[in-house]
Amino acid sequence: MKKYSLFLVFFLFAIGMNAQDARSFSLNLYGGYNFSDSIDYDGYSATVEDGFQYGAGFEYFFSTNNSVELKYLRADTKIPFYGPTGNQINAGNDKGAFNFILADFTHYFDTSSNLLPYLGAGAGVGIIETPQGGSGTYFAWDIKGGVKIKTASTVSVNINAYLQSMSAAVGQSYYWTYWYGPVAVDDYVSTFQFGLGAVLSFNFKN
Repeated sequence: MKKYSLFLVFFLFAIGMNAQDARSFSLNLYGGYNFSDSIDYDGYSATVEDGFQYGAGFEYFFSTNNSVELKYLRADTKIPFYGPTGNQINAGNDKGAFNFILADFTHYFDTSSNLLPYLGAGAGVGIIETPQGGSGTYFAWDIKGGVKIKTASTVSVNINAYLQSMSAAVGQSYYWTYWYGPVAVDDYVSTFQFGLGAVLSFNFKN
């Protein structure tokens, strides 16, 4: 009987370590590495080169193991732009940056250890700082998956993989319709950058 009691105590302790309490919150510090992506449109092309990403977020657990987060991420990178003949149009002036302001939803899965796998997705705005010094604001989204490593302290570490995207209208194409004649349709280009990263989380309870 004593052996079963000890097992029950250990089991309840493990559950307490695994579950993320409702009405708690975390301050998250982000670091990651984004891999390159290429964009093509109407004979022109651009490359978003790989590079490091950093940022911070505020995460609130509205129920056990479910959270919403507001986060800001930034990646300084090079964005070489090529013409139809393959020549780089912005040679020597291709430094830019990608900024993300996203609202994420994340679900953490209970396990029998202090490792919490999770999946999440979010949407918001992306701000591109172009090599010529201008900037534009566009729709952005992300998806992510990883593992949160909890400790006995208020600090935990997340290891994750993610995909981030921005979409921008770049022009119009015209199509002929039987009833209305020519109709203009906006053309969009999108970036898709895969990345690997880590998050340092400081966890607090109300």
